[in-house]
Amino acid sequence: MKADSQALKGHLDVLLLATLADGPQHGYAVKEALRDGSNGRFDLPTGTVYPALHRLEAAGLIAGSWSVVDGRRRRSYQLTAAGETKLAGERTNWREFAAAVTAMLEAKPWPATT
Repeated sequence: MKADSQALKGHLDVLLLATLADGPQHGYAVKEALRDGSNGRFDLPTGTVYPALHRLEAAGLIAGSWSVVDGRRRRSYQLTAAGETKLAGERTNWREFAAAVTAMLEAKPWPATT
């Protein structure tokens, strides 16, 4: 089952930051890492990924640089110190949120019946 764009709303930026946590990647590799890391659930169009990368770069959370590979120019991105800090905070927030949701979903109905 693929996630739709509404399900990702509000989470795309942090997911992109997470794909860059292991080091720099060019834009298309970021898109592929997002797809592969989610077992195909987050297979987003480039028209969604690239604007998000540009937004993250404008916010100072990632830095981009141009290179030439096999005669083709491509832009690679890497986390900045601010991006690393943001990702760490978002990971903590996510764990707390997920734990609260899990507790609610797995809780016994109220009032408890005996």
